[in-house]
Amino acid sequence: MSPSAPDPTPHPYAEFLHRVVKPARYVGGEVGSRVRPWTPDVAKICLAFPDVYDIGMSHLGFKILYGILNDDPRTLAERCYAPWIDLEAELRARKLPLVSLESKRPLKDFDVVGFSLQFELTFSNILTMLELGGIPLRSSDRKEDDPLVIAGGPVATHPEPIAPFIDAIVIGDGEENATTVALTYKRLKDEGVPRIERLRALARLGGVYVPSLYETAPDADTGLHVVQAPADKTLPFPVERSLVDIQKYPFPDESPTGGPEAIFDRMSIEIARGCTEGCRFCQAGMIYRPVRERDPQQIVDTVVRAVEKSGQDEVSLTALSTADVSCISPLIKQVSETLAAKKISLGVSSLRAYGLDPDLLDELKRVRGTGLTFAPEAGTQRMRDVINKNVTEDQLLETAERVFSRGWGKMKLYFICGLPTETDEDVLGIIETGKRALEVGRRAAGKGKPAEVTVSVSVHVPKPHTPFQWCALDDLADIGRKQRLLRDEARRVRNLKLKTHDADASVLEGVFARGDRRLADVLEHAWKNGARFDSWDDQLDLSIWKRAFEACSMETAPFLGTLPVTARLPWSHIDVGLEDGFLAREYRKALQSRLSPPCGKVAGAFVHPTTSGDARAETRRLVCYDCGVACDMTKMREERIDFLESLEQSYDQTTVRRLPVLRPDPKDRPPSHRVRFWFEKVGPVALIGHLDLIREIPRVFRRVGALDGWGGVELVYTGGFHPKPDMTFSPALSLGVMSLDEAVDIKLSTALEPDALENLCKLMTAHAPEGLRFTRAERLAVGSPSISRRITGARYGLLTSRRALIDALGADADVEAFLAKRAADVMAQTEIRLRRTVGELSKMVDVRSYLTELRPLGEQGHADVARAGFAGDLVGFEAEVIITGSGAAKPSELAEVAFGEVHDKIGIQLLRSRLVLGDGQGDAQKQEKEEPVAAAVE
Repeated sequence: MSPSAPDPTPHPYAEFLHRVVKPARYVGGEVGSRVRPWTPDVAKICLAFPDVYDIGMSHLGFKILYGILNDDPRTLAERCYAPWIDLEAELRARKLPLVSLESKRPLKDFDVVGFSLQFELTFSNILTMLELGGIPLRSSDRKEDDPLVIAGGPVATHPEPIAPFIDAIVIGDGEENATTVALTYKRLKDEGVPRIERLRALARLGGVYVPSLYETAPDADTGLHVVQAPADKTLPFPVERSLVDIQKYPFPDESPTGGPEAIFDRMSIEIARGCTEGCRFCQAGMIYRPVRERDPQQIVDTVVRAVEKSGQDEVSLTALSTADVSCISPLIKQVSETLAAKKISLGVSSLRAYGLDPDLLDELKRVRGTGLTFAPEAGTQRMRDVINKNVTEDQLLETAERVFSRGWGKMKLYFICGLPTETDEDVLGIIETGKRALEVGRRAAGKGKPAEVTVSVSVHVPKPHTPFQWCALDDLADIGRKQRLLRDEARRVRNLKLKTHDADASVLEGVFARGDRRLADVLEHAWKNGARFDSWDDQLDLSIWKRAFEACSMETAPFLGTLPVTARLPWSHIDVGLEDGFLAREYRKALQSRLSPPCGKVAGAFVHPTTSGDARAETRRLVCYDCGVACDMTKMREERIDFLESLEQSYDQTTVRRLPVLRPDPKDRPPSHRVRFWFEKVGPVALIGHLDLIREIPRVFRRVGALDGWGGVELVYTGGFHPKPDMTFSPALSLGVMSLDEAVDIKLSTALEPDALENLCKLMTAHAPEGLRFTRAERLAVGSPSISRRITGARYGLLTSRRALIDALGADADVEAFLAKRAADVMAQTEIRLRRTVGELSKMVDVRSYLTELRPLGEQGHADVARAGFAGDLVGFEAEVIITGSGAAKPSELAEVAFGEVHDKIGIQLLRSRLVLGDGQGDAQKQEKEEPVAAAVE
């Protein structure tokens, strides 16, 4: 666990972080983050994700590498995410570098900076991170001491458009090569080997592509630039992917938790890699072959440990097609057995739209109350045959009936438009399929229970290493026409929601998905002219890209049209394990609407056996259609039987266990004991919002509850359909305001004596994010007013640096005299009105009416500032305010009033040092009668 005491070293962005959106994205300090000493013998790697923290924190590959590299004493890993537009502007204006979350060091100080290539439209962010990190953009411009810039991920299987900016690209699984590349590069650098020779050594490791060692030339058939065989015959050509046994690399049970909410704010566990289904549009299903399943008992153990360490209230089991994992039904039963009693939700991603075991749905329902998502992908049977989606509409509707009849009120269906050979009938079939699922839902849900279906439609972008890699992308006009067809048809269906993907983004994605190395010039030109976060609909500016293509004298059409099947392609030098001719055979079968059965299953079977007995009784051959990946079908069959047997041994399937559900009957609710916890919110945690704090405190309790002797101390949940921990907070702090005196009333299942409460506070602090410190706790009597009713006022510190104030006032300014005069002048006024804007609403607020005292920072104020961990020579004011039922003054408004016209010329920091309590009922005798039992932490 991370220490809760804040790092005494000021963050390099401390003066202005409170001005940017979600400042906690940039400070780290989460539970599970790893801050290791920088010693000369350790290879330092910065894992760089080219999108914001909220998205990058949900990425499984990052979690895997972060754990592997930090578990190895020879390497350390830190994290960095793309800065949002506002922070980039601040860094450029102040000439400050982009730094890592853990050590706050610039990217240029690391031995290796590794980018995750998940999506083509994040390429511009890579350039931003390189430049702000102090690293030359192009590999050819880097000097001997510059970091090695590497990349990996699915898009690394076609890296040419980004190749000139990357030194080395890891192809395939990264568990082994990430460590090997880092250690090899550092060793050779320490030995004084020239950079170019270091790169040659990396290229010979296997599974590593070094673009600068390979030339390109136009292909005669397409005009696209393709990579040529190198003159140095010791270099690999083609470059083969790395493939690992994932059983040797257990999924990490701990990763950073407790920062701002991630887009998928849950503990996700990879249960398999690869897929058996062979969908012809799916790049991941092709490049991650063969399917490799993790040991299910190992998964169960990981889930248990991950929940205990993270405190998360939701676990997700993930794979490309989770429901096609051979032991998924018994696995979910055992995991749900573990999670249900702890009120932990279970999510399962990428469910197939057929053959779902009713018992499996029952288990999911017990630990999950939200809707389910399925991916039929196409709206007609003909199109599903084209794309090799082995599912019929009858199977989809059967699944819909099973889902809605079990109480789910919502269902989401994923589709793709723009697929090869698609007609308008196929497009309209998307809405028709959603409509039929909705009709089934209305019947199955019962009278008075509304059903809702959401149809989400993306645009097909042909991707390398798929059977559709030769297909054309629909032009913008045709995409727009098809989306209008969808919208017009969807309007006629009540309770059917339609979501479509941005067409401009899809076209740009298509260019870079099949582009060649010449696109690097276009990318750099667009980036220099403002291209950022192109995967975000509200940030993509296609006009920037059009001007970039014009400036570089390039057309987009060659990358978007149909390509000859016999031509060499810009990614042909990357070998992902598929034999020559396999993709072309699948392409021809698609054009003939012919299916290929799922590999690794018995011919004609949609689901795997769910017991070891059934699995052993099934002696028919498993399907293999010779894609080029060397699968041992006998070993695969035996491994699956072993997995089923291991689950059966640890879970008694003959006993029906009735466990607590997430919506308990109110009369069955356990007794509750209210406890008021006082805490400090300083350092990095001051930058997380109030909603993030509400999510984090229950996690702290769950972490402590996993410790020996504390398992009986549980949160009491509210009733209703969405039970939540029963908590009441003191007034929410503005983002970035530190506090030494916050409170929350929490209902616990167990009555604790003062000594136990004191120990609980210490443990909570030890298992909280950096800066969240629990100082004392008190048991409340029945009927005593909540903390929100007792708060009547607060004391704030309004702070700035002496140097900044002198710069604003002038070199001859007397700071103490200025502060004293400002305090006197403010208190002499009877009314001071400021405009307060919240969203689109604006009103005038009399700040003076809330202010009872304003004075220059005194001895107690300076002591509070030091206790909160502020650094530097700070000066300012202490402000006493009242808080009423009708409102209160914001700390930022108090600072504006106190500092006057110089407030916007200085960096202001804010501290709530004290909360003032009343009796909550206007009855002093009653308050005395309800004196709480208290415990304090020294």
